[in-house]
Amino acid sequence: MSVRHINPEGLSRNPAFSQAVVVEHPAKTIYVGGQNGVNAEGKVVGPTVSEQTAQALSNLATILESEGATLANIVHWRIAVVDGHAFNEGLAAFQQAWDPADAPPAITVHVVAGLGPGFLVEIDAVAVV
Repeated sequence: MSVRHINPEGLSRNPAFSQAVVVEHPAKTIYVGGQNGVNAEGKVVGPTVSEQTAQALSNLATILESEGATLANIVHWRIAVVDGHAFNEGLAAFQQAWDPADAPPAITVHVVAGLGPGFLVEIDAVAVV
């Protein structure tokens, strides 16, 4: 299996994300559904984007670990943040969870009108092992 992070000439480069990720040859692909900032009891962990992002990332890591993967295996994130809330807080939580030595995944961020009650962020991901 081969995973290549693509940042072609002519497009802007950013150390936080890759423009695309190419997976070649058969591989195990894990599609993780949207994770919110809720703990094991299903309770929202806090009122800030930072707290909820950190928990959503922890939830993602738990799911991946159950399949023998880590956050480094993620090739694409899709992040939804409720309008009016500072995404910079979520980015800071992401930077604490992500190992800067790993190639960054492709990322899509959406600002949305709302999520479930009390939810400020939702993250889904695709990982390849």
